[in-house]
Amino acid sequence: MKGALPLSLAVFCAAVLWAAPLYAQNPEKSYSLDETLRELGSSLRWDPFLSAGILSAGDHRLSFYTGAPGEQGLVLLDGRELFNLALPYREGGSLRFPNSFVQTGKQALSRAAAEDSVRFRVAAIIVDPGHGGKDPGAVGTHVIGGKTLKSVEKDITLTVSKKLAALLQSAYPEKRVLLTRDGDTYPTLEDRVNIANTVSLKDNEAIIYISIHANASLNKTARGYEVWYLPPEARRELIDRDKYADAAEVIPILNAMLEEEFISESTRIGRFILDRFREAFGNRLPSRGLKAENWYVVRNARMPAVLVELGFVSNPEDAVLMADPEYLKLFSEGLYKGIADFVAEFEQSGGYIAP
Repeated sequence: MKGALPLSLAVFCAAVLWAAPLYAQNPEKSYSLDETLRELGSSLRWDPFLSAGILSAGDHRLSFYTGAPGEQGLVLLDGRELFNLALPYREGGSLRFPNSFVQTGKQALSRAAAEDSVRFRVAAIIVDPGHGGKDPGAVGTHVIGGKTLKSVEKDITLTVSKKLAALLQSAYPEKRVLLTRDGDTYPTLEDRVNIANTVSLKDNEAIIYISIHANASLNKTARGYEVWYLPPEARRELIDRDKYADAAEVIPILNAMLEEEFISESTRIGRFILDRFREAFGNRLPSRGLKAENWYVVRNARMPAVLVELGFVSNPEDAVLMADPEYLKLFSEGLYKGIADFVAEFEQSGGYIAP
């Protein structure tokens, strides 16, 4: 047992208290905590205040509260499927788990794990804070209200990226959320892309790449955010030739099909992010829209990828916004919500994204 449960479990416990307790006259066989963990291949998070727990096996969870020996109650699988089972109970200061609870829980967790092998899902999200270390990126200096404001792209992108990664990790504990840098370091463009391209994935798993930047222009009036994706005419080597060594003639066809899929998914990510930025900023920061360009990171990342420009450090209005912690928070939340919109659409559609 380790750690307290999130208070949100109290909502679950309260929701199931309506179930009238039923008591068996002849209590069934039960397992100790250690026996149950071995049987389910799980770990336990326990909240002594609520007398409730979560059994976690891989990416799946059984949530329960305890009762009296033989009492029936509701058990929740992954926050979406309910079972009415004999509840775990306390005996001599130790937890006991009824046989029906253990066996039904084992079957439910095994079924959920089996479904994972065929269910399309976004398994990894790469967040790339642009520039860093010896490369400051774009730099803007302005005098605002008699004070000098210096905006440095590498600092802005790192702050927003770390906030975004934290939001994603909290929302998707079962997914891998990777930063290409988490400090003032300088991974090369090749390093950044290699981090993404070397992530191990199963056949039913997908990965997306979000590169975050700040813009600059000789035109000091230029301002606003924009999202870039790889233009349709660009072509990448996406197919593993060794995998199709016996059918080399189909590789160009498969590669073209996968390229179209990635471009479609990239544009969906971009539109979702733009929609969430518009929602967050309204007229305070203009949208420059969704654009296509052959940027290195989107050209060489073998996955759906977008490059997001947050605003112009060369513009004093944008620079003021990007120096405000509250606005940086809005950027992070907008990015998170846009990515979450895409993940929901992708996973609910079984991996199909309409063009």
